[in-house]
Amino acid sequence: MRFTRFTVNSSIHAGVIEEDTIREISGDIFGEWDYTGQTFSEGEVKLLAPLEPNQIIGIGANYVSKVEDIPEQLPEIPVFFFKPTSSVIGPEEEIVIPEGIDQVKFESELAIVIGKEAKNVSESDVLDYVFGYTVGNDVTAPQFFHQDGHWTIGKSFDSFTPLGPVIETELDPFNVKVEAILNGAQKQNSATELMIIPIRRMVSYLTKVMTLKPGDVILTGSPVGAELVGAGDVIECEIKEVGTLRNTFVTAKEAAKVF
Repeated sequence: MRFTRFTVNSSIHAGVIEEDTIREISGDIFGEWDYTGQTFSEGEVKLLAPLEPNQIIGIGANYVSKVEDIPEQLPEIPVFFFKPTSSVIGPEEEIVIPEGIDQVKFESELAIVIGKEAKNVSESDVLDYVFGYTVGNDVTAPQFFHQDGHWTIGKSFDSFTPLGPVIETELDPFNVKVEAILNGAQKQNSATELMIIPIRRMVSYLTKVMTLKPGDVILTGSPVGAELVGAGDVIECEIKEVGTLRNTFVTAKEAAKVF
């Protein structure tokens, strides 16, 4: 199923996309929900990020360029970081470049959506706790990385986590490609088999550290090819089985001056 959130006449709704029709639903997508009977065409609505995440966890430096480069000895402690939920935007919304810099970096990613509480989950059982998958763009301002290696500020600006266009629940995450098209030119295109920390190990490890909750989003890492971009550039992050997440980069508006 393809779950979405959208607005119609400034009112927020949730729904399931079936071909070119959106069937509105009510209730909790992670629990009990039902169809309302109301339908919309995709042309009638503005798509939002397909969920309001409970929390967002990313993993850093998680792709190689070819299978032979995957290390035999995986990191004992993977590099994880948090992103604020206030950084989430949806398809076609603007990514704002912070004041003081001219460029930021796009990072197209497969995003996992957790569907039920998960603690101390074995690798073999991980997929039982996954609700579905969406496309994420882990926008980054490396100019704000701390000299000691802290990434938080450079990952946290408003608009730095586009998600969408849908949550796809029927997906084989081990057999998809993560792509990015910048101004019409392909920059990223890697199969998820090129991950250093594979999905099952990644999620299992996190559940040994923290309790994952329904609505948590895990950004699984970005393939090689991410670049710095500036105002006016258009990025399309794509996983063909999920859809295309398209956003435009803009400069920050100057704050109003007090006279």
